[in-house]
Amino acid sequence: MSRHALDATYAQETWTPAEADVLRRYFTNLEGPVFALVNLPEVVKGALFARYSRSAKSLRRLFLDEFVGDLDVSGDHSVDATVGLARAEQLYERVFFEYGDDSVAQLGGVHLACEQASNLLTKVLERGRLMSYMEKSTRYVAYDTRLPSGWYRYYRSPEILASPLGARYVGDMDRMFDAYAQLLPVLYEWFAERHPRADEVSDFAHRQAVKAKAFDILRGLLPSAATSNLGIYGSGQGYEALLLRMRAHPLPEARDYADLMLTELRKVIPSWVRRVDVADRGSAWSAYMEQNDSAMSDLAESVIGGASADKASLPAGPGPDVKLLDWDPGAEVKLVTAMLYPYTHLSEEELASRVSGMTSAQRLEVMEKYAGQRLNRRHRPGRALERCSYRFDVVSDYGAFRDLQRHRLLTIEWQGLTPYLGYTMPEAVVAAGGAEVYEEAMERSAALYEALGEQFDGTVAAYAVTLAHRVRYSVQMNAREAMHMLELRTTPEGHPEYRKVCQKMHDLISEQAGHRSVAAMMGFVDHLDYEEDGLGRLPAERRAEARRRRQRHS
Repeated sequence: MSRHALDATYAQETWTPAEADVLRRYFTNLEGPVFALVNLPEVVKGALFARYSRSAKSLRRLFLDEFVGDLDVSGDHSVDATVGLARAEQLYERVFFEYGDDSVAQLGGVHLACEQASNLLTKVLERGRLMSYMEKSTRYVAYDTRLPSGWYRYYRSPEILASPLGARYVGDMDRMFDAYAQLLPVLYEWFAERHPRADEVSDFAHRQAVKAKAFDILRGLLPSAATSNLGIYGSGQGYEALLLRMRAHPLPEARDYADLMLTELRKVIPSWVRRVDVADRGSAWSAYMEQNDSAMSDLAESVIGGASADKASLPAGPGPDVKLLDWDPGAEVKLVTAMLYPYTHLSEEELASRVSGMTSAQRLEVMEKYAGQRLNRRHRPGRALERCSYRFDVVSDYGAFRDLQRHRLLTIEWQGLTPYLGYTMPEAVVAAGGAEVYEEAMERSAALYEALGEQFDGTVAAYAVTLAHRVRYSVQMNAREAMHMLELRTTPEGHPEYRKVCQKMHDLISEQAGHRSVAAMMGFVDHLDYEEDGLGRLPAERRAEARRRRQRHS
């Protein structure tokens, strides 16, 4: 992407000469939205990414404001990370080619900051299983203010802006963000009045909980073009796989962003991503994926016809739809066999035969012993629970999908994002008197999607669709991942939409599949029906405040 294109697409930050002098020691560029972190202790890079997820600031600004003052940078004056590391490249080349094995690229990693990525692109970036992601949270960061450039935080697609729809795209996006900004103080005041601060709760913890709830409820107003910041950590092999997928993706933003990432990665792990754009290697792999995707899209259209989407948009509905499609009727015998296997010297076939002869009570005892005395949801049994799996078909709002998709062990596929499955209307918005503004934003979103769809394909038109609009996706997971996800995503502070999805999954495992003993092992799934207008984050905010207080006094 050219310098001019970068300036037109991404908001630029400015630095004083002193700030730039510090930043160039630790970041591989000072202008673009993608950059690698170098010359910093691992614990600092990890802490930066953790803080990053709850801050509206860019990573470089956050580093200057909150981190650099605690570091000893006196010995780094001669370092310039913005210059290609020739000596490092020579070393990587020698080692990589001497060993000649892809596994070598698993042995080194990079912390990469990916800023101003749309909520469509974040799902592409977070697709890989063997990488770690930290994404900016819509729960802790408001989207009601404009950047110094005058822009709201949404992706300014060069293709759309250069088209006859460019002015309409900017105008409609701005009005959707205006609706968010208009309703945010309304919801904040409504929650604060409904939940006055108790004497034992500090002003700070109460304010944080109220703000988090208002952000949570209104995130559905944000279009998928709304941008986020991600911190990614991965190996060279993980980045190579990610870039190959991105270069084959139908979304132009993903392909352009892959080039930005490749430029920065070549400054720190040049040999491990050298094949990405080689004609007969990476380019051929990307072409293979792109051709397959295109062929399947054409085939689905010819086989299924026009039934893939009903263009009569559905109204707001009562909540997510979750169906259990597939499960293993023999799961109990298989699970108990897997649990006992490491503790015997029998073949699996012989062991399974003996387990089949046990009574239900005996098998239940094995499962209970295997689960043990779990004191919290982080106490998880071993891999025997991976022996059985469940497949679900889900329709939920896009915001809930975004949170569930990040679980890396899931096998998850999703359909194109459209306005045709309707959207969620939070009860709190109605009660606070914001329904009309909310509905107008949904109508504007759907109309912009239709207009974009006439000139671009659905992949690009999806920028107009909001996080409140529903999307259909399939989820397949083993019982061990189900335990992790369902317990984590039903905690009181979780978003109401994905809490409902996970509660329904747990019920279906128990009742429809009949795997009551498996469901019982997931003892920290929370089925309590907390009011949508409750301050679910308040206990967590109080615990965080107590930790900060102890740290200050230690």
